[in-house]
Amino acid sequence: MAAVVLLILALGGFLLLGMVRAPLWGWAAAVGLLTLLATYNCTSALAWLAWLPFVGLALLSFPALRRRFIVAPIFATVRKILPKVSDTEAQALEAGTVGFDAELFSGTPDWSKLQSIPPIELSAEERAFLDGPTEELCRMISDWQVRHSLREIPEEIWVFVKKHGFLGMLISKEHGGLGFSAQAQSLILGKIASRSPDVVTIVMVPNSLGPGELIEKYGTDEQKHYYLPRLAKGEEVPCFSLTGPTSGSDAATMRDIGHVTRGTHEGKETLGIRLSWEKRYITLGPNATLVGLAFRLFDKDNLLGKGEDVGITLALIPADHPGVNIGRRHLPSGAAFPNGPNWGNDVFIPIDWVIGGQAMAGNGWRMLMECLSAGRAISLPSSATAGAKMMLRVTSAYGRIRKQFGLPVSRMEGVEEPLVRIIETAYVNEAARAMTAAMVSRGEKPSVISALMKYQTTEKMRRAVNDAMDIHGGRGICDGPSNYLQSAYQMVPVGITVEGANILTRTLITFAQGALRSHPFLYKEVQAAQDADRQRGLDAFETAFNGHIAFSLSNATGAFVHNITGGALVSSPDDALGMSHWYRQLARASRSYAFVADLTVALLGGGLKIKQKITGRMADALAELYMLSATLKRYQDDGRPAGDELIVELAAQNGLWRFQEAIGGVIDNFPVRWARPLMRIVVFPLGRRFKPASDVLGHQVARHVLQPGEVRDRLTRHIFVSRDVNDPTGILEVTLEKVIAAEPIEKKLEKAIRDGLVRRYHGIDWFAEAADKGVISAAEAEQLREVEQLVARVIAVDHFDPAEVKPNYATLGHNIRGSEKVASEKAIAGFGV
Repeated sequence: MAAVVLLILALGGFLLLGMVRAPLWGWAAAVGLLTLLATYNCTSALAWLAWLPFVGLALLSFPALRRRFIVAPIFATVRKILPKVSDTEAQALEAGTVGFDAELFSGTPDWSKLQSIPPIELSAEERAFLDGPTEELCRMISDWQVRHSLREIPEEIWVFVKKHGFLGMLISKEHGGLGFSAQAQSLILGKIASRSPDVVTIVMVPNSLGPGELIEKYGTDEQKHYYLPRLAKGEEVPCFSLTGPTSGSDAATMRDIGHVTRGTHEGKETLGIRLSWEKRYITLGPNATLVGLAFRLFDKDNLLGKGEDVGITLALIPADHPGVNIGRRHLPSGAAFPNGPNWGNDVFIPIDWVIGGQAMAGNGWRMLMECLSAGRAISLPSSATAGAKMMLRVTSAYGRIRKQFGLPVSRMEGVEEPLVRIIETAYVNEAARAMTAAMVSRGEKPSVISALMKYQTTEKMRRAVNDAMDIHGGRGICDGPSNYLQSAYQMVPVGITVEGANILTRTLITFAQGALRSHPFLYKEVQAAQDADRQRGLDAFETAFNGHIAFSLSNATGAFVHNITGGALVSSPDDALGMSHWYRQLARASRSYAFVADLTVALLGGGLKIKQKITGRMADALAELYMLSATLKRYQDDGRPAGDELIVELAAQNGLWRFQEAIGGVIDNFPVRWARPLMRIVVFPLGRRFKPASDVLGHQVARHVLQPGEVRDRLTRHIFVSRDVNDPTGILEVTLEKVIAAEPIEKKLEKAIRDGLVRRYHGIDWFAEAADKGVISAAEAEQLREVEQLVARVIAVDHFDPAEVKPNYATLGHNIRGSEKVASEKAIAGFGV
């Protein structure tokens, strides 16, 4: 019995030492005490062997001994086997900042840092712009005209966005722009996106990664004074040419090159660059007057003093400059926004056209990564979030209006299930969008979070659009002026693909980069191991390594304790008010994540790049923690409104369950077999306890959005909402209210029809018949007649004369260049086209 008690006390003591990150002498003291108790009154000579662990720990408590026998050998090994971090990888890692993701990687999130992130805040000027010009722009847009009739953004839209400064939202007021915060930009882009994915694209691109932001941050004074006012007013339409036929997600392998040389420009000999390039998928390219170009620069004569391989460089080139070829149009998913190739061969430009001038030559990759870390956090998350909210707005209305089997389809459990998914997506995406935009607004450039947000919001949007299409059925798949789903459905693949394809963003960037950027010690160890000064590197490595060991023990013991106790010992914010349980579960999950992440990096090391299923699941797990953090914050920022607590509970249960499945997938498939049982013991000591939200909770949540009110409005805030009966979405809003108001009258009519008093067939005025028989009044009959007419318009689908929809295609392969044209011709011949 005494041995059992001693074992329990020892286990508890060791867990406590690990959780508080006790120094090595503390462990030595604990082991010494345990050994003393275990060998007390023991006269065997072998008992002295039990003191060896204590002696070893005691000796290693002396820094000099620990350094010589532990740290230095490990440092030498790491230094020998660690693959060198390339310049482009280093620049990507160092670009941007670390945000709340570091708290999640730490295993002990500081809730005060979460609460310190501002809620949605707009200046009076920003609010006026959102409610004024942005609202007016949305009213001007005819989605059908844009994507079908014209297959082009109408000229009046271009004129309007230029006149009101939409293209210069991120350009400072000093240089003629609006100087809006990231939060304002996000909301403005989202509102436009809820009306037209095509129109938002022409506004989004100049306000995301492109010449405007690059000039604002890195341009010379001359470039700023000349270009920024012109970009802000729309006198210049910019595009940024990065992607080429052989360099997509792996942009660092671009083959586009420039050579430093001397040439003639405007009749004068000048130092410049002779360029050859081929780019494609360039948004705004066909309409651009100013081309931003990324290329690799070489200087064999070292005219710039930076060596032969200067590196990736960015330049500004007028589209009408001799040798610049602006191609025709790509048709990405049938979209109407301008997108196309451009190329040039042996084009000479002066060195002053490098963004930032000669001094910034070779710094292009760092410039791109720093801008991307902020821009990717705003552009696509804003439009994807708005899209999810619009899917909820129209689907909740349509589901309540459309009837089958005598009841609204939204009250059928089979329809309710996807509707609840859309509700969760709309709430969670908006929570994460607002929190991320707030971080960017206060000057942060969250590189890992921006990647996470891009792939998560667009993937959730894809599911929301598919669910909306399923609920609408035939109404959703028949295109025409009244179809408000098709533009979103067609554009979903674009959001999935651009600004870093989701597959690679999820599997290569989010966790691999996040582990190095957000881990408190890992990147410091890597930097120390690669320091050219060995002694300085050893000093830095020792500090980081000692901290890393304590960190790892803390997370291992902490995760085990919190998973055994169900998070009961974790603290939550003082003002959590009803959400304490979910804060504790989030902290508990964070501990488990930190433990698995640390072990994954330690055991797989450089192999992370090829274990993309593992890193993808780790990215998913991190995303669930971040999205849940944002969800809890939104509920608090919104003032804990009645009705939303059920949505938060649903999102929390589902998010933690998805986290569990992702982290469980890592453990089940972990390449190092012996580590699997260790991970399971620490992370799942009592099994996988998280469950998805119940059907009952989903039903309760769905009821809140099936009628007009505060909950539905709050879930779909900051999107364009029309009440015009001649607008395809406006008629939904009007009809929904009238359908609900007429429900008591309709129940009387339905009963009379079931009892055989009234016949409801084509050719019979059943409303008049019901009024004649006293079932309903004449006024009620007219009310039902109006509702039926509105419902008929809501559920109607467009139809066309065959001549209207007959295709008129140009010659196949007309705009395909070079080797692509040959390949196309072979494909056409091979398939008998």
